[in-house]
Amino acid sequence: MIAAEPAPARARSVRTLLTLAVCIAIFFSMASPAVAQKEKKKKKKDANAAADTHTTIPMADEQQIDYKISEMLGAWQLGDVDRLRQAYADDAVFVSGLWAPPVFGWSNYLPLYQQQRARMQQVRMDRVNTFIKVSGAVGWACYQWDFGGTVDGQPMTSHGQTTLVLEKRNDRWLIVHNHTSVAQTAPTIITQPQQPATPAGTQRQPSKPPNS
Repeated sequence: MIAAEPAPARARSVRTLLTLAVCIAIFFSMASPAVAQKEKKKKKKDANAAADTHTTIPMADEQQIDYKISEMLGAWQLGDVDRLRQAYADDAVFVSGLWAPPVFGWSNYLPLYQQQRARMQQVRMDRVNTFIKVSGAVGWACYQWDFGGTVDGQPMTSHGQTTLVLEKRNDRWLIVHNHTSVAQTAPTIITQPQQPATPAGTQRQPSKPPNS
């Protein structure tokens, strides 16, 4: 027959087991976030590796410039200054169709654009007849545009043309020169009908009413 374990010994055994259980719980509570963090880093690394191995179709320089122009015009219409900023170099030069000096630098152009854009609503700008040429790290483009919208509360339409000079910097095409002009509508000329010439020395007789 096995003698029963004294009460103090049983109490010590229970405390030892409880202490061991608490230590194990603390260990796993500390290890779980570390494991989760490790798994999160591993998944992020795998995602980055997958992105790096993803095959993209490179665009020709002319296509990149055409896409850049579309982004610029879209941002201009929406008034998205952040996206518009990405299209221009810091030292870009802006020449308008008005009788005004050129504007040098994006920082000087921005407040002028914001003042102009604040006066317009329901803006539409369509681009047609685009021509793009690339020579090394320099490219230029010209296109015609058609504008429609509300300016100072009044409907307005106009059309004109723009010439852009772009430069490839750090593998990105940036606009370094923007020359925009508004096409003037040709005035309508009304010509008066000319009277038939009268021979010298003769006088023109007044015409008689019919049946007189």
